[in-house]
Amino acid sequence: MKVAESKLTSQGQISVPAEIRRRLGLAPGSILEWEVDGDVVRVRRAARYASTDIHETLFPDGPPAARTLDELRRGLRDDIVKRHARR
Repeated sequence: MKVAESKLTSQGQISVPAEIRRRLGLAPGSILEWEVDGDVVRVRRAARYASTDIHETLFPDGPPAARTLDELRRGLRDDIVKRHARR
């Protein structure tokens, strides 16, 4: 199903049709990924951040120490009690 079409300029540029920009949530500065598979070209919005970028931001000193399920549950329970304790 054809949604829209664009014309290639002599400089090798294209305009992304407004309907496509709306559907993909594109704005100035958005990055698009191009994938070629034979005669088929797929264009999609690139992810903003790779999972490795997020992981490095959350854990700048390396991965956290391994915890058991009981330790995680105890930590969550203690945090909830602390946050909701009457003052």
